[in-house]
Amino acid sequence: MQNETISPSDILASLFSSAISAAYPNIDKMPLPDPVVGRTLVVGAGKAAASMAAVVDENWNGGELEGLVVTRYAHGLDLNRIQVVEAGHPVPDEAGQKAAAQILQKVKELGEDDQLIVLISGGGSSLLSLPAEGVSCRVKKQLIQLC
Repeated sequence: MQNETISPSDILASLFSSAISAAYPNIDKMPLPDPVVGRTLVVGAGKAAASMAAVVDENWNGGELEGLVVTRYAHGLDLNRIQVVEAGHPVPDEAGQKAAAQILQKVKELGEDDQLIVLISGGGSSLLSLPAEGVSCRVKKQLIQLC
């Protein structure tokens, strides 16, 4: 039997493919309560928020589902039950601030039998920006731009 040599580029391609497969959103990786009694709210933010929400939206069969996630501009998707909002990244903007306020309100409205699924990926801190009371979005943007 002849010894085959594997090239470094083949090894790197295989590693890259394995990493993408392991990180790709998959509903099977999400632990879900059984049975879901109330409604389910999905919220989230990040550069991958729309694609993660799409997996939940397309595969959810656990009862009532609604949600709101925030992703960067030009990365939104049209989903059936989860609203996707596009906002500023890496510098937050008013669209992200408005979405953060909406998410906070929706979470406050959850009842005892409801459940919350939170989807966060890289970029979530700028996309889901709700400055503390007394701090304007303009001031927060200036601080981020200084970094």
